[in-house]
Amino acid sequence: MNKFNAEHYDDPTPHQALSTIEAERKAARVYRPLVYICSPYSGDVAGNVENARRYCRFAFEQGFIPIAPHLLFTQFLDDNNPKERELGLHFGNVLMSQCREVWVFGKIVSPGMDAEIRRARWKNYRLRFFDNALREVEQ
Repeated sequence: MNKFNAEHYDDPTPHQALSTIEAERKAARVYRPLVYICSPYSGDVAGNVENARRYCRFAFEQGFIPIAPHLLFTQFLDDNNPKERELGLHFGNVLMSQCREVWVFGKIVSPGMDAEIRRARWKNYRLRFFDNALREVEQ
């Protein structure tokens, strides 16, 4: 950014204004790390999907980009088809490897969640546990 005007005179006021605008634009694009959302899907699917959306919103409000594979992959994979379910779990593992943390929600740990938690522990990913009220709990 040039401090001089078109006639090559020092013109600090527009320079300062443009610098402030640029700094605000950069601040709006703050880095947000990825977080893997681990919560139940099967059983009460409608309720679990609604909860997963709430958990994602919570992660977003905490400054993260939430990744919830069970919300994404069930849009085109059949969770009742064992081969497609395994593919969905594998796809989730690929995404998990890109996340800074794994957040586990709820009291009930489904078999799919158990596999995700075991993998996160095996890979030494940071695990955090939350209850249904979005309070962090010790595990």
